[in-house]
Parts: sequence; C-alpha cells; structure tokens
Amino acid sequence: MKSICVIGGGRWGQNHIRTLFQMGNLGGIVEANPQRLEELLNQYPVKGFTTLEDAIEHDFHGFTIAAPAPMHFDIAKALLEKGKPVLVEKPMTLSAESSKKLVEIAEKHNTQLMVGHVLLFHPAIQKIKELIDDGKIGQLYYLYSTRLNLGTVRTEENVFWSFAPHDISVLDYFVGSPAEKIESKGSKFLQKNVYDYTMTQLTYPNNIHAHIFVSWLHPFKEQRLVVIGSKGMISFDDSSAEKEILFYDKHIDFEQGIPIKVENPTEIIPYEKKQPLTEELRYFVENLDKKIKINDGNSGYEVVKVLERAQEEIERKAP
Repeated sequence: MKSICVIGGGRWGQNHIRTLFQMGNLGGIVEANPQRLEELLNQYPVKGFTTLEDAIEHDFHGFTIAAPAPMHFDIAKALLEKGKPVLVEKPMTLSAESSKKLVEIAEKHNTQLMVGHVLLFHPAIQKIKELIDDGKIGQLYYLYSTRLNLGTVRTEENVFWSFAPHDISVLDYFVGSPAEKIESKGSKFLQKNVYDYTMTQLTYPNNIHAHIFVSWLHPFKEQRLVVIGSKGMISFDDSSAEKEILFYDKHIDFEQGIPIKVENPTEIIPYEKKQPLTEELRYFVENLDKKIKINDGNSGYEVVKVLERAQEEIERKAP
C-alpha cells in the first residue's frame, strides 16, 4: 500500500488527511503547531512531525502540500529535489516564475509534480468535457464561470487568487489549451489592498471566449458553469442541491439570411456521483511513478500565469 504524508493540518489539509486515511494511504502528517498535531494524531494513528526535514527522512511514497500558499514553493522545492512525488494545492505558487521553476526541478529529478485543481476530478466536469469533445454542443463558442458567495474574506490574497484558480483550470480543460489574451478588472470595498470582486475576460484560440466572475460580497452562493456551442448549451451549478447537468437543445439557424431561434426540451444529463477530492488523491497515488496527465505541473504553471497577468491588468486599471 502506498504511503502518503500530508503537509499542513489546517482546514483543507484535514480534508486530505481524512480522505487519504479512508483510502488506506495516509502515512504521516506534518503540522508545525504541536497541539493541533497531537489532536490530529489522536484521530489518525500515523507518524507525526512538526518539521518538513524530519518527514523527508522517512520513506513515504509521496507528499501532498496543503500548507498556506506562500509556503508552497519552498516546501515543494525541498521535496522535489529529494526526488519525492508531490501534489501541491492551488495556487501552485504565488508567481509564474516560481511555478516554472518547480516544473523544471521536477523534470530534472525525474519525479512527479501534480497541482490540486480538484474540479478537474469532479465527475460533472469530466462529463461536460466528454460532451464537448463528442460534439454534443457542436462548435464551442463561449463559456463562463461564476463563483460567488458572502465570505470567506481573505486578508492577504484577493478574491481572484482565492476563487479563480478552479475556474481557470476548468475553462482551460474544456477548451484544451490556455488563454491567449486576458483582460480583467476589479474593485476593493472592505480593505485597502484586497480586491473583493473581479471580472476577467479570456480569449482562446479559434475565437473561443470566456469570462470569470468571482466575488465574496454576494447575497447568495453560486458556482455555475455555462458552455455555449453552435448546436446546444450546457449549464451546471455545483452549489445547487440537485447538481444537475442541463443540456439546452437551443441554437440559432439562418433561413435566407434571417436568424431563427430553435428551441427543444431541456435534457438532464446523468453522471456518476463521486467525491472529487477522493478521485484526485486516488489518481495521485496511482500515478506516483507514472506521467501525470491531469493537473500536472505545467497546467498549474499556466493557471498561475493567468492569475498573475489578470492581477497586473486589475492593478493597471485601478483608479
């Protein structure tokens, strides 16, 4: 059985710990706070460490990094240089330069680097990708994503860095390539240096367009994806109780140069319900000594490039 060590015992780290324990793959926990580490070890009888250096000395098959984002680069670098397979949570790092460096280190030491864009393992997202690739909606025109809620407000990273990595990874996955052009704007209301709302427009190859709207100042929760094509349209709201994939058999035809609206009944697309984090961690465990094809270091690097370029755009347009 493959043994994985989780670095970070905070909110998301505890999700890693619980899931890997349920899978039978939890081998260790690194948590700098001794009291929290003790509490975790009382729940999960595995090896515990307060420092990364001590954990590296043990023969774990791989590591997941769920520590705060500013620590991602240094932790991942230390592990990759030892030839350890690593899954690092999003955002991969806080700069494109440092993300690229991690990709290079992983290649140099011939080890695996994966990034925690967990939505790519959501069965609904995988089903929508399948529908797009199978031509269900015809030619892909445009997509958009909304990630809205009241809180949780960050004091160090803005809402785009906090929310949008998920959406960027999904849009790139659907299109099959990274965006060529990025335009973004945002607003600050609660704090002087932290944006609470952003709207980002992305242009992809083949005249495919997309936008991402994120805000933590919003009256209700919404996590919606909409995909528009020449033959039909798809929507999915992950915050809804039903979590249904809806296919709208709607499009525009032209008769003698006149646009004609075509509408047929909406179809609910069935898909297998699974836990995305479980699927992601299972994929990591199964590919510790293989090539990572989903969420590899390069895909994480592309997402950070978008985050960085969007941030530059937001700052440039700020009053």
